[in-house]
Formats: sequence, structure tokens, C-alpha cells
Amino acid sequence: MNELTYTRCGDYYIPDLKLSEQSEAPIGKYGRMRQRHLREHRPGLYSSLILSEKLYPHLLEIDRAARERMDAMLPRMMEAAGVTEELKARDPMRWVGLMNTLKEQVEEIIQDELIYN
Repeated sequence: MNELTYTRCGDYYIPDLKLSEQSEAPIGKYGRMRQRHLREHRPGLYSSLILSEKLYPHLLEIDRAARERMDAMLPRMMEAAGVTEELKARDPMRWVGLMNTLKEQVEEIIQDELIYN
């Protein structure tokens, strides 16, 4: 184990603590949603993840998993609902409405399964 060093500030000795280097990949929409949920509703877990330096990798993993779920579920739901390119050409407004509804349904599932659990 590394020996801990201290810096004197007045009458106090303050430990010299540094975080390890982590990649700077951007956290996406779902990672930010998870971070906000943890900070507001699970402060103990949030603090634990920060102190163990596992928060950032956790948020990246949640974001990646959520995007993969979106990419996998949306085409299947489109097929089940009959949303096709033919419908898009024939009735664009209905196609847009159906697509928005399907995206919201998939996002609700993702939020329930990955973000808020």
C-alpha cells in the first residue's frame, strides 16, 4: 500500500489525496439520467461509487447498455406495430406519430429497467 503524505496548513495536516486518471469519454443521455437519479434518490450509493472511483465507469456502462437496448427493441416494436417505409411514404404524419409513441415506450422500459433500479 502506498504511504500517505500530508501537507501542513496552519496547525492542521491535510492528506494529499489524488484521484486516479480516468478516460474522458462523454457520458450520454442515459448516463446523465442515472447520475441524477443516484444523486437525488440514492445518495449513499452515489457517494460510495464516487469514493471507490466506480461512478464514471458505471455511468458509461448504463449509457452503453441503454443505447443497445434502444437499438434492439425499436426495430422489433416497429415491425409489430406495422411501421414501414410504405406507411412513411403514404401517411407521413401517422408514421411520425407512431414512431414518437414507440420511442417513448422503449425509453420508458429502459428507464424502468436500467436508470431507476
